[in-house]
Amino acid sequence: MRRLLTQFIVLSVGAVALVGLGGVSTLLAPRHPDASAVVDTTSLTTVRAQLADAQRELERARQILEFSGRYSIAGDLSAQIYDNAVAEGIPASVGFQLVKVESEFQNAAQSSASAIGLTQLRLATARGYDATVNPSDLMNPTVNLRLGFRYLKDLLERFDHNLPLALEAYNKGPTFVSAEQDQGRDVEGRYSKAVIGGMRKRG
Repeated sequence: MRRLLTQFIVLSVGAVALVGLGGVSTLLAPRHPDASAVVDTTSLTTVRAQLADAQRELERARQILEFSGRYSIAGDLSAQIYDNAVAEGIPASVGFQLVKVESEFQNAAQSSASAIGLTQLRLATARGYDATVNPSDLMNPTVNLRLGFRYLKDLLERFDHNLPLALEAYNKGPTFVSAEQDQGRDVEGRYSKAVIGGMRKRG
């Protein structure tokens, strides 16, 4: 946590410095440039790109710290959940609440249904994405989060980005949810409400 806080402070200072540098470049730009006084536009573009990178890193650090405090979890775990959710195109708030509901952030969690790790992924499901994965791999937070969030991403695409349905499919299986839909039954239940409701309470 201290390391993340230090990174956040350093990035903040760096962003401010880059903003200042960009302002200086603008002030130094001549109002009526001629051949002898042309602003180095390449340098200005580089500064702006660096500023954009610094702002993105600053926002990442801010959100990681925020989720860490919100869920009372270690900064490194918060960073792993955040980065893997973003990488798989899952809203970070969904990723964090799913992990809370599934495992209470316990990396070694195992269920009676043989679900493993932070996202409580079953081995058969995980092997649909990586045939070489084994049960001990699913206790590796990076592997577990990457595969669990990728599975949720695929479910969102399968169910037309309907979050409650995708969450119910994550919990009950997509085949079951599709069958229930075909029979005109209301599929949304306690699981999706626990995830979405928890996000709202903590939002």
